Amino acid sequence: MDCIFCKIVNGELPSKKVYEDEHVVAFHDINPIAPVHVLMIPKKHITSLLAIEPEDKELIGHLHLSLQKVAETMEVKDPGFRVITNIGKHGQQTVFHLHYHLIGGKQLEWTM
Repeated sequence: MDCIFCKIVNGELPSKKVYEDEHVVAFHDINPIAPVHVLMIPKKHITSLLAIEPEDKELIGHLHLSLQKVAETMEVKDPGFRVITNIGKHGQQTVFHLHYHLIGGKQLEWTM
């Protein structure tokens, strides 16, 4: 598989990890848009939110609980942060492996 995030999971590509367990990994985004910009991915290859299957519900729940841990580790839990997932072409998804952007460390702007 030629998925950049799968290569990170498999140790074929380096990353600056901030959290990892048997199901998920979180690492710094290489093009941050805020002082804190971390990507959280499941180790299982799932192309997007639309590809989540019923048997993935425990994994997705675990991923969300892990986002809480990362927010605390990155010291953005109390001031607040944003979690985003991009889906498909119009959603600007560029890597087709489910991932969430945890963004914070400053007052974020609202843009649409």
